[in-house]
Amino acid sequence: MDALDTPDYSQFDSISTDSSPQRLPGGRMERGSILEPPVDDQVYYVSDDTYGIFASGRDYEPVYVTHKYTEKEKETLASFESLDYLPSHSFVFKHWIKRQVITRLELDRWLMMGMIGFGVGMIGFLLHQLIEEVASFKWDTIQGFLDEDRIVIAWLFGVGYSILFIVFSAAVVVFWRPSAGGSGIPEVTGFLNGTNIRHIFNLQTMIVKFLSCVAAIGCGMPVGPEGPMIHLGALVGAGMSQARSETLRFKLPFFQRFRNSEDRRNFISAGAAAGVSSAFGAPVGGLLFAMEEVSSFWTTALSWQIFFCCMISTFTTDLFNSAFQGFSYTGDFGEFKLERYILFNISKGVNVNILMFIPTVVIGIIGGLTGALFTIINLKITRSRKRLLSRIGKSWGQKTFRLVEPAVIMVIVTTVVLFLPSAFSCSSYRCIEGAAGPVVSGCLNDTRNALHIESAVKTYTCVQGQSWQVNETTWHTNGTYNELASLLFGTLETAVKHLFSRGTHIQFGYATLFTAFPYFFLAVCWSSGTSVSCGPLVPMLLIGSLYGRIVGVAMVSMFGIHSETSGYWAWMDPGVFALIGAASFFGGVSRLTLAVTVIMMELTNDVQVLLPVMVAVMVSKWVGDFFTHPIFHAHLELKCIPFLDTEPRVMNEGKLLQLDLFCARDIMSSPVVSVHQVESVASLAEMLLSNSHGGFPVVKRDRNNEEVFFGLITRIELMVLLMHEELFQADAHTDFNEGSDITWVDYEKLLLERLPKSEDVLKTFNRYHDDPKYRDMFLNLNPYINQSALSVQEKFSLHRTYIVLRTLGMRHLVVTDAMNRVVGFITRKDLMGFSIEEKLNSVMEKQIEMQERLLHDQELLGSESIS
Repeated sequence: MDALDTPDYSQFDSISTDSSPQRLPGGRMERGSILEPPVDDQVYYVSDDTYGIFASGRDYEPVYVTHKYTEKEKETLASFESLDYLPSHSFVFKHWIKRQVITRLELDRWLMMGMIGFGVGMIGFLLHQLIEEVASFKWDTIQGFLDEDRIVIAWLFGVGYSILFIVFSAAVVVFWRPSAGGSGIPEVTGFLNGTNIRHIFNLQTMIVKFLSCVAAIGCGMPVGPEGPMIHLGALVGAGMSQARSETLRFKLPFFQRFRNSEDRRNFISAGAAAGVSSAFGAPVGGLLFAMEEVSSFWTTALSWQIFFCCMISTFTTDLFNSAFQGFSYTGDFGEFKLERYILFNISKGVNVNILMFIPTVVIGIIGGLTGALFTIINLKITRSRKRLLSRIGKSWGQKTFRLVEPAVIMVIVTTVVLFLPSAFSCSSYRCIEGAAGPVVSGCLNDTRNALHIESAVKTYTCVQGQSWQVNETTWHTNGTYNELASLLFGTLETAVKHLFSRGTHIQFGYATLFTAFPYFFLAVCWSSGTSVSCGPLVPMLLIGSLYGRIVGVAMVSMFGIHSETSGYWAWMDPGVFALIGAASFFGGVSRLTLAVTVIMMELTNDVQVLLPVMVAVMVSKWVGDFFTHPIFHAHLELKCIPFLDTEPRVMNEGKLLQLDLFCARDIMSSPVVSVHQVESVASLAEMLLSNSHGGFPVVKRDRNNEEVFFGLITRIELMVLLMHEELFQADAHTDFNEGSDITWVDYEKLLLERLPKSEDVLKTFNRYHDDPKYRDMFLNLNPYINQSALSVQEKFSLHRTYIVLRTLGMRHLVVTDAMNRVVGFITRKDLMGFSIEEKLNSVMEKQIEMQERLLHDQELLGSESIS
């Protein structure tokens, strides 16, 4: 499963202009960079963060404002290595391609997509079944103690049970695999955008992710499993498609043609989409989520393949859910029941009315404002946690804090859940007897009217009572229930189902909703950043459904109860507005539109409210964009993971810069260290020891004896080649015939899993550099040069340069002059917003200085002519 978690020794992308022979420290030369990415992001905090709480460009940053990084954060950004989307188009690659068996229909690719879908679907089934088991045991036991009026014992059990599981959940992350913490969505997004992030695709990460997620969510922490499912799906796609594992030390002779950067990333995208599909039961939503949020490279053919993968994933999860509940066989294998395969099934729809869009827009505005506030608070809490951990200093102290924090949260959550409902009086069941009339207390249900109280609400310490049938249509009861306990007890999905329910206009009052909203809002903000595997997606739905329900109850208070199944005012149902609110908050936090809309439709089976959901999502996105970046992108910036957005947004003095007015020369790095088609071993060793360049343009001499651009070769390829002394030749001839019988390193060896120990590599390269005999030994690079490496002229539009590099997923872009001579280099980090702003500001300052000088010279000439 960890085929992608191989050490990437390709070099640091930024181009150093220092070509002096100062050697890189031992152990760092393989990576090429002086700094390495943080091993554990949770405890990493920069020391030069002096920005204020509301400084624009930090946590408060409208989408049109470029994120501001401190100098230390820029160094951290530079420590991450980039990845090419397309493999190097060299002779050895073409030779490897010829040996691969590719059928006309590419059945092996479809088979792999199906296998990934099935694997992710099974993981989704097991994850949800285990969470239900852990959660149901806790809540059933607590309710048993409450029924016996032993609330203190219930609290002691709840706290002990929760601490046991949450400490285990945090411990496996803290001590075993820190990369498994959080949702994993920012890391997967960053990787698919072209940044190499260590350990995120590793079998150990997968095991820890699964166990931590089950323990954290099962014990009652207010978080959800959907984010981890996306990461787990990506893990399945990464490992299964490569058919090898470094942890288990095996490499199967199957699917070898998928062992390249392009296919690997495509299968990871498919796995992430399948994770969403399995978690939400939303195959189309999973496809759109991957396309809109996670993946950076997309094609029509890939859409069909991922659609198939999502279909298999959802089918697998639903199939096993139909037959098992709590790992007990129900005997209904293959019967897809609505309540099992549609998470929040809505059985009663309403007709949309044009008046409905007025409260819908209000809900959208609330969603944008609260979504932005949620993002800002979550980022502030995360920064404060990182600052505190960095001040603790000692490793044991940091780990202790990371275990204690979620335990403290669970003590608070359990205390609130068990004691806060006691502040609310018990509510009686109410309904309307007959087709119309007043609301009657003690009425459980009347089939002639839709108004009712759900039978699944929680009694807490209230009288459970008995129910009896009055006539053919009416049931009465002397039981009562607790409104707040119905929302706090059980899983978050149960609370969302209560809020989405139709015909329950009077089930929850203002006091309950206004109490639950800030509790869940703050609890989710705090919990989702702890050292456990969790995500905030379902909690987002719960938070949004709470204020949506408040708006719905306000409509009922102003205009009365309209519980009829049809009619002009039938749309005025609080459950409808709860659904719209859930979509608006999801959109206000994530800023996704297509995916959120479709997921909400697939989650609820309520296509009648499609238009109001679309309106609420769009309004919440527009409002949220005025205040913050989307939460997953904001966490990419917080973690200092390089990310290139679809379109560049660069501001100067409050105005958006038109990048077409600038050229590639304005942001390129120079001078560039280049290599020839054949180089001496000593000079190559010296070059690798003395600089931190990530790729090297290959030049050749033309008819005019000018060195012109020929291709590109990366640091990792040079290092691998230098470790094969059998390739060295005694002369410097450049002849290379593709049909000749010569020795070369096979393409798969260039995709090595790890180099020898860095000390051995350093000793070998020092020997090459110091031993005079290697000055007369040469290495022919022709079979390994990427001859499809793109270049642009220095006058090429900067905007189009960005589009070319980002769209093709390139790591390096060579800049040439009109004679095709190499004059500069552009990497992904050169095109990040802050870097473009800095370089263009410098360019514009120089232009202003030149204009002022020219104006000054003209004035002098004018005064001289007058005199």
